Amino acid sequence: MIFPFRDEGPVEHDGPLPEACDLAVIGGGVIGISTALYAARAGLNVVLLEKGRVAAEQSSRNWGWIRVQGRDMAEIPIALEAQDLWPQLDAECGGRLGVTQVGVSYLARSDKEMAGFAGWLEEAKPLGVSSHLLDADETKTLLGAEHSPWVGALHTPTDMKGEPWVAVPELARLAVSEGATIRERCAVRGLDMQGGQVAGVVTEKGRIACAQVVLAGGAWSSLFLRRHGVRIPQLSVRSTAMATERLPQGVNTAAVDDALAFRPRDDGGYTLAPAGFAELFIGPDAFRGLKTYLPLAFTGDFDVHLRALAPAGYPDAWGTPRRWGDGDETPFERMRILSPEPNAAKVAEMRRRFGQHFPQMGEVRLQAAWAGMIDVMPDVVPVVDRVPELPGLIAVTGMCGHGFGIGPAFGRIAADMAQGRDPCHDLSRFRITRFSDGSKLIPGPNI
Repeated sequence: MIFPFRDEGPVEHDGPLPEACDLAVIGGGVIGISTALYAARAGLNVVLLEKGRVAAEQSSRNWGWIRVQGRDMAEIPIALEAQDLWPQLDAECGGRLGVTQVGVSYLARSDKEMAGFAGWLEEAKPLGVSSHLLDADETKTLLGAEHSPWVGALHTPTDMKGEPWVAVPELARLAVSEGATIRERCAVRGLDMQGGQVAGVVTEKGRIACAQVVLAGGAWSSLFLRRHGVRIPQLSVRSTAMATERLPQGVNTAAVDDALAFRPRDDGGYTLAPAGFAELFIGPDAFRGLKTYLPLAFTGDFDVHLRALAPAGYPDAWGTPRRWGDGDETPFERMRILSPEPNAAKVAEMRRRFGQHFPQMGEVRLQAAWAGMIDVMPDVVPVVDRVPELPGLIAVTGMCGHGFGIGPAFGRIAADMAQGRDPCHDLSRFRITRFSDGSKLIPGPNI
């Protein structure tokens, strides 16, 4: 099986570009699509602009988990809202999003790990999570793993999964059906700033006048902001995943330990991924951000491996331009879809580990393997805020690999922010100025 998104053939969404709109959304991932959907429902004339294809980057390449478990405390109320929205959206899409309540388990090999789970649970419980701790026997029963190496688990039975490369395109079709305009293969080159305010967006196909813009560009967001003189310490790391061929459905929950993540798929196989393993390609932004990221590195909680120079055309490649004019071809046009090669050694390791844990499933055959570039921040929580230097621009980026599950709620929030409405959540943890106002960065949990 070839990964379904490639920059070839006709696009699905080729909506006409208006001369003006109420809101322009940059980026056709789950955040951008959800923003366009909820803005259209509120009656806004909204145009979503995607440089390549809807969902073609990290929004289709993630694990498909819709979880509250393990999140930063500031994210939990928003993740709970997202868990209310996903089943509603699934029903509106005829059940095609693959949303199912499977539960999520974090598996521990030591008492120290269990103590970490207990600490998170103590803090999170007052926020309304359904999470609880399981002992070794309960964990073995949940997973059906007779020779389990795990001493226990943190389990959240109400957590869900979806099928990312199906779900996000379906949400885009829903948004169009409710009045949003989506244009694929139409990169935004920059903002049209007049009188110190956003007055429009300049695309490769022409200018659109608007006073409000939402930037949901994933791994490309910091490059777009840098063109306008705004710097955020966002990097992108490569994460590998794979889908197995159909297997006996002996494990009906999503789980992760210190090495392997897995969850059942609608097609009868499993999505597997190396837990916490990320690869950082060295580029100028990585060097600039070294000091900011050192505290995170010293925690020892993140399995990040440095790789040689970022491949040509990547957001942080040495040859990628940081400045261009409105009439120039941009990095976004030169690389319509950021599609890194998966780590073949990790794919083989995942198949081996899954087979060892669940020998009753037989041979673990590979259906497809892929990788994506995850947009990360040094404190492991996103930026969701108005950009002070660019009035009229809202940045929703740096989801740190947590964006799919929480996406509809952050999209709803961004749509409300664009209308000047109360987002109904405390967003101070996600403010963009935390990187420049002298605040101490406090990393979110990695349990």
